[in-house]
Amino acid sequence: MEPQAFVAATLAAHVGFTIVVTAHASLTDRDAGPWPVVTLAFGLAGIAAYFFYDETSGSDAH
Repeated sequence: MEPQAFVAATLAAHVGFTIVVTAHASLTDRDAGPWPVVTLAFGLAGIAAYFFYDETSGSDAH
């Protein structure tokens, strides 16, 4: 694969992932927080963080 094609495919995938995160947050009335930007920058890692990061797991967890 040519480098230009790889960059274009990666950019398209990250934009698509960002749309999925934003749409999911909107449809489930969930605050997307910083995750669309993180997903745009880091792709699959941002999606994983969006779905698995739990803000409530910090101070109240017993």
